[in-house]
Amino acid sequence: MVRNVILFDDEKWESLLPLTYTKPIGELRIGILTLREKWENYLNANVSYITQDYLSEKYPIAISKDNYVINSRLLPNQKVVSLIKGLDLNEALVLNDTFVAARLDEGQFDKLIQENDIDELNGINIPEAGLGTILIERPYHIFQHNGSEIKRDFSLLTKHLQSAAIPDSVRVICPENLYIHPTAKLQHCIINASEGPVYIGANAEVMEGSVVRGPLALCNNGVIKLSCKIYGPTTIGPYSKVGGELNNVVIQGYSNKGHDGFLGNAVIGEWCNLGADTNNSNLKNNYSEVKLWDYMHGSFKKTGLQFCGLIMGDHSKCGINTMFNTGTVIGVAANIFGSGYPRNFIPSYSWGGKEGYQTHAYDKAIEVADIVMQRRKVMLSQLDKDILQHIYKHSSQYRNWES
Repeated sequence: MVRNVILFDDEKWESLLPLTYTKPIGELRIGILTLREKWENYLNANVSYITQDYLSEKYPIAISKDNYVINSRLLPNQKVVSLIKGLDLNEALVLNDTFVAARLDEGQFDKLIQENDIDELNGINIPEAGLGTILIERPYHIFQHNGSEIKRDFSLLTKHLQSAAIPDSVRVICPENLYIHPTAKLQHCIINASEGPVYIGANAEVMEGSVVRGPLALCNNGVIKLSCKIYGPTTIGPYSKVGGELNNVVIQGYSNKGHDGFLGNAVIGEWCNLGADTNNSNLKNNYSEVKLWDYMHGSFKKTGLQFCGLIMGDHSKCGINTMFNTGTVIGVAANIFGSGYPRNFIPSYSWGGKEGYQTHAYDKAIEVADIVMQRRKVMLSQLDKDILQHIYKHSSQYRNWES
């Protein structure tokens, strides 16, 4: 049975900016898989989206006679998946007054879209205790829950797979927690999977001298460069390259931190590049709680975390020797360079650093994005350009130097 799943972005979509500027929540990677890929696997499903209007042409809704409508922020686990599979038509799951999931016929779904109202649904309250139900709400939740998600995805993906043989030159602790795709390459590296699984995907490479600790996901075509040090839980998304030192980092995909420098407690979007010797602080000198910019509230909000580093939106770049302070948020298509610490909130389409900012012209940003994507044989479509132009206009409210 192939289910029709529709992931819907609720009002908390805004609190996950800048990561969700360019995509629905379901396209975010946490663990090995994106949220969409998790639901495809758990429910044997075709997945589409209810998302922001400006994203909906690239990510359209597909409606059927029988629809499983699920909150995009929900991290699936076996217990919650079992509840969703057991839903009857026109029955819903609710957690603390938050709509989590429902099974809707075509008529009820049309009512949801047109009137933002669902009549005559039978609500089932999910108990907080015992189900491990998590709805991500802020960008730092992605690195915060990355370890448990790597473990869950590892079990989901490898339960019927046989790992490739470990090369003779590779030293492994707890090989039972290691999966190597047959097309992956590893030489003269050390892998410690005693604290969590290590997943090495198709056409991925771990170069000589690297030392990594799980939980770790190196996704397809990812590269860990020479003598890299990685502390889990860390995810290196598809077609990404990393070097230097990383600790509890999630790189969504197609991004590079290819040289020395430290990156910790961070989430990096797609098509980003961190110049050589870029470093971020993930701990304040006085060990106090880190505050992070929140787009929904338009201010810095407490995180409850002592360790929180960098959140970077898609298509952003920084020059060599860039230093980022604890709890820095960077929007989409920003270009940061120069000495000293830049501000803790850098709006989309910023160009500059501590010495001041000007606006990164839309045409120039698109030109760079097109070149970068062509290097990976990915086309920057007109839909992508329309999305980036919307972000350019929407984010002008944060570029106070323009006023």
